[in-house]
Amino acid sequence: MASAANTPIDNSRAVERDDRKTAHLVGGALKPFPGSRVSKSFDFSREILRSPNMRQAGGSADSVKVDNPDHISFFFLDGEVHKRRRASVAAYFTPKAILTRYNPLMERMMDEMIADFRTKGSATLDLLALELAGAVTLEILGLTASDRTMTVKLLKKLMDSSDSFDKRPLHRFINDKILGPYHKARFAYLMKKLYTDCIVPAIEARKREPRNDVVTYMLKNEYSVKAMIIEVMTYAGAGVSTTREFMQVAAWQLFDHPELKERFLTEDENGQFKIIQELLRLDPVAGYLYRRTNEEVQSKVAGRLPKDQLLAIDIRASNQDASSVGENPYAIDPDRAEKQNQLPTWTSFGDGPHRCPGAQVAVHETRIFLNRLFRVPGLKLEKTPDIGWSMATQGYEMRNMIVSCTRA
Repeated sequence: MASAANTPIDNSRAVERDDRKTAHLVGGALKPFPGSRVSKSFDFSREILRSPNMRQAGGSADSVKVDNPDHISFFFLDGEVHKRRRASVAAYFTPKAILTRYNPLMERMMDEMIADFRTKGSATLDLLALELAGAVTLEILGLTASDRTMTVKLLKKLMDSSDSFDKRPLHRFINDKILGPYHKARFAYLMKKLYTDCIVPAIEARKREPRNDVVTYMLKNEYSVKAMIIEVMTYAGAGVSTTREFMQVAAWQLFDHPELKERFLTEDENGQFKIIQELLRLDPVAGYLYRRTNEEVQSKVAGRLPKDQLLAIDIRASNQDASSVGENPYAIDPDRAEKQNQLPTWTSFGDGPHRCPGAQVAVHETRIFLNRLFRVPGLKLEKTPDIGWSMATQGYEMRNMIVSCTRA
């Protein structure tokens, strides 16, 4: 009899099998920017992302001013200046930093959250995920001189300021048009509060005691107030929003697939990473990545691409391109990447020079979160999540997934 660690997910009913949790949202919600050429091919998407003849594009990347690149988040930069700035923050995301700084923090956070969960007997999963992802992001940023819970709640209010769950036309008209000025004023107020209550105390603390974090870097390089807020919100969006959603969808998959849960709990760390990355392949949080050609490019996959061509990488479609990922592309197969001789992250974290620098932090967070959560006695899924679509991130959002356990 095969051990749980080596038991595959049954993919024999290939045509009928679809393990994706969020695919039903994509049809009406995931739309590329006008004028963009969309890549649904894994090979073409990877070629675009790795090309030195492309620059960041879409949304903020097209409108951001790069006249003072030292005061712009490196996420929006390209070329040598991007390479230099990325190197300056690389220390925040090294394996050593993850193992010595972030993993111990994750374990302490899970100790606290699991103890509270067992005392109460129930919890809302998106709030647990938010608390963990928020704590790790604040550590990376250096926003540790103010109350952590208060700071995470403030970031949550800022990130949740755009209601994505009620799509009824009347609701959207009232929320977006009539109440638009109110929401804009409230957002500005929350931004000011983030600076005065969270960033300023961190600045004062780092003046006294510099550390290896983002606030120390910004202070050293004399960032403006606006630049500091943008940098903090950029990290918060990447480190909190997306990781929170992925933790939830991965947990949902383990609840729905007992054999996968059993395999996850009996695997070593690397085996757990394989499962996590396969689940992210099926339900990547982000929708599109955008690039624009700097010059005419001759693609090995798609032929001639004119100068200034806007390209939209459909992450979900690229991750599920059967010609690259193999048969049964919508089914869970933790051994898929190994079979196809591919990196297990596919295009979920991007690729090339702009590949998500915090990818390994997110994967470690998710592993620790799931590993601790699913060992809680009597763990049950009481309510599946409400799912919305964020127009800001072009990705899914999950709320109100309720779990219960045996009380301690």
